[in-house]
Amino acid sequence: MSASEAGSWAALVLAGSRGGADPVAACRGVENKCLVTVGGVPMLARVVDALMASPRIGRVLVVLDQPAVMERIAELAPLVAEGRVRAIAAEPSPSLSVLAGLDALGSLPVLVTTADHALLSPAILEAFLAPAARSGADIAAGMTPSAAILSAFPESRRTFWRFRDERYSGANLFAVMTARGRNAVRFWRRVEQDRKRPWRIARQFGWRPLLAYLSGRLTLDQAMERISRVMDARAVAVSLPIAEAAIDVDKPEDLDLVERIVASGGRA
Repeated sequence: MSASEAGSWAALVLAGSRGGADPVAACRGVENKCLVTVGGVPMLARVVDALMASPRIGRVLVVLDQPAVMERIAELAPLVAEGRVRAIAAEPSPSLSVLAGLDALGSLPVLVTTADHALLSPAILEAFLAPAARSGADIAAGMTPSAAILSAFPESRRTFWRFRDERYSGANLFAVMTARGRNAVRFWRRVEQDRKRPWRIARQFGWRPLLAYLSGRLTLDQAMERISRVMDARAVAVSLPIAEAAIDVDKPEDLDLVERIVASGGRA
């Protein structure tokens, strides 16, 4: 990494609710999942600490239903006072929150992640950001191979996308690197609006690629090429063979797993 690249990235952390009662927040008796502690530290503070420890990232913007929630996290107070971390209000949907965050940050490239990525580390960030920056793409997404996850945490229940070469789980890491990359977020917005009419989404990709995916004949690279054409933005997948990259906290059992990993000092 050159000196000019140091601190050149901004990070956008999605910490808003998805509507309704969150099971992780409910099991710990807090109103926002980002306040749930792991190893005595709120998850949001863990994520921000990892981001600030990356030499590539210079500032962090957190999207919250109520930005004042961040004032309750003492670990973040010094960074907030320095102006390196700030919060804005969430929009009605994740895609709209990302668009609002990109506008508020005002410059690219931007890393997008979530507040429940409690095992995020500088090593994971570098494994993602370095190849993303080299790719020359408009947008990049982190994907973790199933072999890496299941060999490390066979008890972990993940959702996998099945391709011809491997099965992958999303790593909740996205890089928006050019203005054209915003087209991908706008496409995400259309998907949100059509989520109850999946045939409209499928129609945009074409039935042939969809059938190839369902039959296990589509590779990850082929899928990204097709997605790029549909979104009008060149997208790449960055393979992250680091199991922790795919472990977020969506369910109480995920929280139990993450707490065991942190309590044991991580994997050998």
